[in-house]
Amino acid sequence: MSEPHPGMIARVFAVLNSFGDNRTRLTQSDLSRSTGLPLPTVHRLCRQLVDHGALERDDDGHYTIGVRIWELGSLAPRAHGLRQVALPYLEDLYEATHQNVQLVVLDGTDALYIERLSARNAVPLISRAGGRLPLHASSGGLVLLAHNRIELLDQVLAGGLAAFTPHTVTDEHRLRSVLADIRRTGVVVCREYLNLGSLAIAAPVRRGNEVVAAVSVVISVRDDPAPVVPALRAACRAISRGLI
Repeated sequence: MSEPHPGMIARVFAVLNSFGDNRTRLTQSDLSRSTGLPLPTVHRLCRQLVDHGALERDDDGHYTIGVRIWELGSLAPRAHGLRQVALPYLEDLYEATHQNVQLVVLDGTDALYIERLSARNAVPLISRAGGRLPLHASSGGLVLLAHNRIELLDQVLAGGLAAFTPHTVTDEHRLRSVLADIRRTGVVVCREYLNLGSLAIAAPVRRGNEVVAAVSVVISVRDDPAPVVPALRAACRAISRGLI
C-alpha cells in the first residue's frame, strides 16, 4: 500500500486546524476561506473526514470536530499519563477550594490546558480543558516559561506580549522579573492577568529535575490566596512523586 501524499496530510490538517475556540462550527465555504483550498477540494476532504469520524456535519451544513479526534487525542502519552496520575490530587485540591483547578502543559509557545475542575459558582474563566492561552498571560504558562530554556522566552517576546486586561504583563523587564520570582519562590500569584475579577495561583509539577506541567487554582480577586498556596504546593509535590 502506497504512503499518503504529504500534500494530502497537510490539507487535512489545514482543515482541522481551521477550528478553534471561537470557530467551533464552520461551513465548507468557511473552511475554503480559512485554508485557501478550492471548494471542491474542501468538499472532498470534509466528506472523507466525516466518514472517518474526524468531523461531524449537522443538518444545516455546518461541520464540527468529531469525537474520534477527541478519542485519539486522549491517548497522547504526555497528556494521558500525566492526567491519570494528577487527577486524584486535582480532585483533592478542588475539594479544598471549590474553585477552578487546572492542569497545564507546554505546547509550542502556548499553555495547553489538559484538565479543569470547576464548581458551579466558581469564578468565570476564558480557559477550558483542551484550550490554549499565551504563556505570558496565564499563571500556569508563566510557571512553564520560568522553568524552560531561554530560547522559549525569546520566542514569546518576539511574538509580542498581548494584553488581556490592564494588569497583563506586557513589559519585557517586568516579565523577566516575574519569571525570576517564580524560580525563586516556586509559585506565582497573578492578579487579573487574564480575567478581571480573578486571581490565579500556580506551581510546577516535576519529573525528576524537569518541570513538565503546572497546576493552577483560580479564585476571586477578593479572596486571600495565602490559604491556597500550601494545598497547591502539596498537590504538585504529590503529582511529581507519582511521575517518578
